[in-house]
Amino acid sequence: MKLNQAQISRTLSQFRAQVLAEDHPAVAQFCELFGHHTYFLDTKGLHVLELLEVPGMEAQDGEMISIADWSDANFTTLTSHQPEPTGVVISLKEVRH
Repeated sequence: MKLNQAQISRTLSQFRAQVLAEDHPAVAQFCELFGHHTYFLDTKGLHVLELLEVPGMEAQDGEMISIADWSDANFTTLTSHQPEPTGVVISLKEVRH
């Protein structure tokens, strides 16, 4: 899923990672492999956010899905694998005060 800037900010406030910029050289390759998403890198590897669908309601939460792991100690090589749920649920709802 491609996230807008507000959704990216809300995700990063709940999940320690870096967002790969759209113009990062690896993003085109990732899009070919995994589809169009906002990609997050952390110390474990590469993740995307998948919406948690609730019938009859607009999705307001998503789960971080691991799609590749670091395969070296220097964090320079990723090895892709079948998408794996991480158990990390991100609330995309706007917080209103």
